[in-house]
Amino acid sequence: MSALTADRATAERQGDQFSFDVAAAVVCRAGGIAVLDAAGNVKPGVTATALICAGRFDATVDNSAGAAAAVKAPVRSGVFRFGNSAAADLITKAEIGDNCYIVDDQTVAKTDGTATRSAAGKIVDVDSAGVWVRMGL
Repeated sequence: MSALTADRATAERQGDQFSFDVAAAVVCRAGGIAVLDAAGNVKPGVTATALICAGRFDATVDNSAGAAAAVKAPVRSGVFRFGNSAAADLITKAEIGDNCYIVDDQTVAKTDGTATRSAAGKIVDVDSAGVWVRMGL
């Protein structure tokens, strides 16, 4: 492609709302952590490596009987509160600014679980109800 020689009407997104193909045989629950797998399909967060945290599901989408990409799920990036892990993986205010890691579709942890967890995003606050995480693409 060559350089512009005239004005261009460039498409725009705000960058916080996306719609991704859903992985096969999963149910994506509204409010849950959304991750992209190696094929670029979205699924609920799980303890695994090589996942990319896309944000939070905006709606429940049931693809439990479907093939990959049979349906799409809406995902939003931003700052969201999720459950805090426990024991040695409990996140405290001392970790604000650090990365946190995905345990499941509603829980984050302080460590990567000895290289078994993917990053969820940056910790921006911690309160008695959970951990506020900046996540998304």
